[in-house]
Amino acid sequence: MQSLALPLAALSLAAAPSAPGGQPASKEIDRSHIDEKYKWKLGDLFASDQAWAKAKAAFGKKLAGFERHKGHLGEGPKALADALSELGALQNDLQRITVYAHARSDENTRLSKPRAMRAEADSLSVQLDTVTAWLRPELLTLPEATIRTALAQDKRLRDWDFYLRDVLRWKPHTLAAEEERIVAMAGELSIAPSTVYGVLKDADLPYPTVKLSTGEEVRLDPAGYARTRTSRNRVDRVKVFQAFFGALKTFERTTGATLSAQLKAHIFDREVHHFTSTLEAALFHDNIPVGIYRQLVKDVNANLPTLHRYLKLRQRMLGLPELGYEDLYAPLVSEVERHYSAEDAVAMTLAAVAPLGREYGKKLAHGLRAGWTDFLPSTGKRAGAYSTGVYGVHPYQLLNFNGQWDDVSTLAHEAGHSMHTLLAEESQPFPTSGYATFVAEIASTMNENLLVHQALHQARNDQERLALLGERLESLRTTLFRQTMFAEFELAIHERAEKGEALTGEALTTAYLELVRRYYGHDQGICRVAELYGDEWSFVPHFYYDFYVYQYATSLIASTALSKAILEEEARGDTTARDRYLALLSAGGSDFPGNLLHRAGVDLTTSAPFLAAMQEMNAVMTEIESILSPAK
Repeated sequence: MQSLALPLAALSLAAAPSAPGGQPASKEIDRSHIDEKYKWKLGDLFASDQAWAKAKAAFGKKLAGFERHKGHLGEGPKALADALSELGALQNDLQRITVYAHARSDENTRLSKPRAMRAEADSLSVQLDTVTAWLRPELLTLPEATIRTALAQDKRLRDWDFYLRDVLRWKPHTLAAEEERIVAMAGELSIAPSTVYGVLKDADLPYPTVKLSTGEEVRLDPAGYARTRTSRNRVDRVKVFQAFFGALKTFERTTGATLSAQLKAHIFDREVHHFTSTLEAALFHDNIPVGIYRQLVKDVNANLPTLHRYLKLRQRMLGLPELGYEDLYAPLVSEVERHYSAEDAVAMTLAAVAPLGREYGKKLAHGLRAGWTDFLPSTGKRAGAYSTGVYGVHPYQLLNFNGQWDDVSTLAHEAGHSMHTLLAEESQPFPTSGYATFVAEIASTMNENLLVHQALHQARNDQERLALLGERLESLRTTLFRQTMFAEFELAIHERAEKGEALTGEALTTAYLELVRRYYGHDQGICRVAELYGDEWSFVPHFYYDFYVYQYATSLIASTALSKAILEEEARGDTTARDRYLALLSAGGSDFPGNLLHRAGVDLTTSAPFLAAMQEMNAVMTEIESILSPAK
């Protein structure tokens, strides 16, 4: 069982700095100048940093007393229930401490005090793992009958039934208590590569400034890059890409060292816990068969012609003599100018999720207006977007809202995560409230899908439909194909590291460039990928997360199937599919994710759901082609 609710990263990159409400701005913005209504309410966690510090100190004292349970778990149901209940309380306290510290740090990554708070919270997490490392080994020394008897006799243990069954599953990969304690102590070392990389990318890397054809000067930090890569001017796009990736190239050796160090941490975990591969070690946590990962990569590679069909269609719609990697984010329909305020995005998201029922919409509306969300970018703010939460409080979500369609979609995406968190916490006790990433991204991509369908329903003309259909294709490209490309890269570099190969920054760039060129048809002349862009791997933080990204693709496959069923049933006045889906969200982590998804109506052990997603993608392209070339 995970002790913390980790941030769930959005698929989109960060937006550019904005004025209140989402108006683009090219200058740096101080957070103090942003209206409070666009900021999250961390006061719901702690009234101040000082209150946080007191809670942290109190947590340390509680933690020190936990080892009194060591050696006593088998003395009876009460002893076992006392230990697990105290463990849950410690984990919940640590959630609150960690989410607050991470949020404070993410508000401005340049400030040393919040960064120190984050580091202290992360250290507490390692300490908790160290102090409790004996627990699972001791549980495994107990006869299974003893555990089952305890479950029947002490009501407090009923909340821990799934946890205890999962502990038994881990028996082949669990070390002796003292060995697990040492491994846990090494946990702080394993997060160091990601920490160093994050500071470099978000705070220290000297991003370049470019002057666009409009005369605007833009600093190409992650936010500036995300905004300007969508320029309608191809000369500007090329300038932006070359400057941005040129900056990444400068630190290729450093980022290569941090990622290589992270891979070694994953290999360490594989070896000490007796897994056959790093992939198996990562997927075992959620009981996901390794075959699902490899089948996804196989299915995507077999369907690259569908991606290439889209790339050719994109080239046609942009009117380009050839398509380059710089052209993948340019708007497909130049005549449609769309800009949204944060208030627009909230209203559109609430309208889109109407098929999920009145109660779902009511709860989300309350949250989006009650301090769940930190909407706008500011100088030093963490790039990207995520959702997290604390049991007994409420979800939190970080955005970098810039007023583009992608930002509206990101709000819907993170709102899906937040509602998943809320429904799970309302329905589950703490031990089963945390859900696996494998199902987490279903909730987020479901909302994105519903948003597109809602917008298509309200489109006023063919140009708007083309723009929205193009956005749907982009979602399918970036989530099914791009994320699976990331997954294939991640698998390849882990396998090379496991063979003892040295993975320098240069080697990683060579491997990534070969892969991205194959996916995008570089050698067939479908999409030209400049050699410089091989450094894109160094801008993907998910490679530090240990086989995380494939779940974006599997989740979109699942949510596509589920949303299709929900919308079809809504038209008939039926709610069966919707009710199964909401039951999936409310189930939290009360069962293995594959079982939960199967009960919701999707079986990812087969290729059928993926092929259905490909069918939708091809249908969208056919509709676009019919608009572009109507029948005579």
